[in-house]
Amino acid sequence: MTKTSKASKITAIVLSLVMFLGAFAIAGTATASAATDRVSLYSSSVSFSKYGGATYEVYVKTNDNANNQTVTIHYNYLDTMGWQDTTAAYVTSLNDGSKIWKASFSSFNCKYAIKYEADGRIIWDNNNGKDYTGSDVVGTAPVAVERLGYQYNTENYQINAVLQNYAYHKNVFVRYTTDGWKSYQDKALNYVQTNANGSETWSTKVNANGSDFQYAICYQVNGTEYWANNFGANYDFSYCIHH
Repeated sequence: MTKTSKASKITAIVLSLVMFLGAFAIAGTATASAATDRVSLYSSSVSFSKYGGATYEVYVKTNDNANNQTVTIHYNYLDTMGWQDTTAAYVTSLNDGSKIWKASFSSFNCKYAIKYEADGRIIWDNNNGKDYTGSDVVGTAPVAVERLGYQYNTENYQINAVLQNYAYHKNVFVRYTTDGWKSYQDKALNYVQTNANGSETWSTKVNANGSDFQYAICYQVNGTEYWANNFGANYDFSYCIHH
């Protein structure tokens, strides 16, 4: 074997070792850039002010037994600007034991990713490298309510729901009250469109002329009923009127 071939063989071994160690280091710190069973975007909403700014509410779902969990939203509205972080706070636990976290922040039209830290590991959900935007209303939630623009005619108040397309045959309706749930009415939502991520938008209009208007969305499919009720707080005028 010549000196040249020996040197090439040594170089190849060194490169292989470096690549192996590099892969091991990545696997031990940050994994996955898409939604995983451990962390995912659950739902989000964005409201725009008349001055051009926006307020984002991002809900994140984690499914983990780790005691020390930290959820951070990493956001940016211009590529030339630095990224900013805001920490999400725990909201509630779902029936399956998974946890819901909420982060709120103000920005202009922005993009964001989710950073999850637990047990010394960092897991990212950045929507397969595309990042999330205000148009990502529903993530892994079965159904979510979409915030809408200014609506002054309360006799024709539009309500939008964004839901997962679990099956072709489905029933979607809004349950609403104008008197603080002393009474309520149900009204069906109708299919509007299929969105780029495969979710569907359904909509209806209701007479919301009352002193205490609140509502929730029910999505019935495959013999199962899913509710979007703002985690028990219900939705109100703030989901149609931008501040």
